[in-house]
Amino acid sequence: MIEIYADRIEFSNSGQPLISVERFIDEYQSRNESFADIMRRMGICEEKGSGMDKTIFYIELYQLPPLRVQVQENRTTVTMFAYRKFAEIEKWERVAACYQHACLKYVSNDKMNNQSLRRRLGIEDKNYPMASRVIRDTLEAKLIKEDNPDNGARHNYVPYWA
Repeated sequence: MIEIYADRIEFSNSGQPLISVERFIDEYQSRNESFADIMRRMGICEEKGSGMDKTIFYIELYQLPPLRVQVQENRTTVTMFAYRKFAEIEKWERVAACYQHACLKYVSNDKMNNQSLRRRLGIEDKNYPMASRVIRDTLEAKLIKEDNPDNGARHNYVPYWA
């Protein structure tokens, strides 16, 4: 089911996901492999689930708040939000955006850093401590980790599962 509101779009699907919601960006698993294969050959879908990667890419391009994924007993709902300024985004959304950004960078063979997160969140370069705070909060939530802690001044981050 797709529901469109003034400030968001909600996509709901019956059942619970087969993989952890934290791994939506880099993993995929079909409930029915043979049906997915037929749909792929007909040009209706892709075999590899890159839809979430593409969605996160465009969310970042337009500096939208991060996706929210809610898993209930009988359904899973993914919400995409309309644009809001950084100051209007709640702490959990900043942490989620940082994690999703780190995931997208990682699957693109790159790593997140303060500069890339500033671009993602629309933070001016002079306000780099704001991005540092978001990174610190995301580290505390154990959603990202430092890629090479012994690297010195430049810090790069990857998802916790990398």
